[in-house]
Amino acid sequence: MTTNILFSEFKSTKLSLKNRIVMAPMTRSQSPGHIPTSLSVDYYRRRAEGGVGLIITEGINIDDPSSAGYSDVPILHGEALSAWKLVTGAVHECGQKIAAQIWHVGCNRSKDFDLDNNIPSVSPSGIYYLGPEEQKHSVSELSLKQTEEIIESFARAAANAKEAGFDAIELHGAHGYLIDQFFWDKTNQRTDRFGGDTLKERTRFAQEILKACRRQVGSEFPIIFRFSNWKLGAYDHHLFQSSHDLEQFLEPLTAAGVDIFHASTRNLNTPEFDNSNLNLAGWTKKISGLPTISVGSVGLEQDFIQSFTKSPSNSIDPLIERLESDEFDLVAVGRALLADPHWAKKVESGDFSNILPYTPDCLSRLY
Repeated sequence: MTTNILFSEFKSTKLSLKNRIVMAPMTRSQSPGHIPTSLSVDYYRRRAEGGVGLIITEGINIDDPSSAGYSDVPILHGEALSAWKLVTGAVHECGQKIAAQIWHVGCNRSKDFDLDNNIPSVSPSGIYYLGPEEQKHSVSELSLKQTEEIIESFARAAANAKEAGFDAIELHGAHGYLIDQFFWDKTNQRTDRFGGDTLKERTRFAQEILKACRRQVGSEFPIIFRFSNWKLGAYDHHLFQSSHDLEQFLEPLTAAGVDIFHASTRNLNTPEFDNSNLNLAGWTKKISGLPTISVGSVGLEQDFIQSFTKSPSNSIDPLIERLESDEFDLVAVGRALLADPHWAKKVESGDFSNILPYTPDCLSRLY
């Protein structure tokens, strides 16, 4: 099967890319003191040299003190801005584009980080979503004032991303982190304007973040929104039981200013609902009419919750078939690009036999 569609140009109203391959955001905890290093510059440059059309960075914490939840994760303010300018410059020298993923972990933080940092963990209603039996740390309920301050913190991060030379931002609204905690009725039991009985009402926090970011970056700067139908540690919980639920979720976010949706799934070949073969990105494009990014174990034999010791699979035929049917527009590749920075070029040339295998040490590899 030809891979031409994967390497065709992508054009939307605000973003043009040389091909359809996106480097998925992957937390690496390799920024001592929260500042990207020269090794970070090399890491992103290699993937740009390898032919990735758009790189989405690892999650970058905003300037709210409770934003971080893992050690050595980068920030997007102060001294870090100069470091990020080196990263974006290196990617642009290779002729590719890069987006900053902006992140607040909420109550979903590591136990070690909580013990080492005297910073309260927060969530919409002071509820730790894995339940009391697995409570890792105390969680504070966000006051209305704190919630509004976090919205402005996201907006400052968006402005800083534009200043640092990024071509877009991605808001991390997936996987049980803070924005996603506002979507979920189990963690959002607020009675103010950021709560509500319906999923549509519980998108208000995300809506206001989107609008605040838009005010900072202007009308022509692309905003990507990442969401999921699963959560870390709660994989069986689904926000959307049907396409109707998904429509109620997407409509207010689209109106608030999303340009591209990034629908995070564990395997992109898994249908999202019983009545269709469409995956989550496919349904999102059908409902919203916006470009979508699909993701989920591209180039790997198993989904990422399963064994991390499998080598990349040579077959990407199902992905090509879905792209050719216009189910979604872009595909994010994660661990395959950790293993081999030149994965894209090797796929384009058909050099599958020389793709480097994925192994667990790729998670900390800096090359």
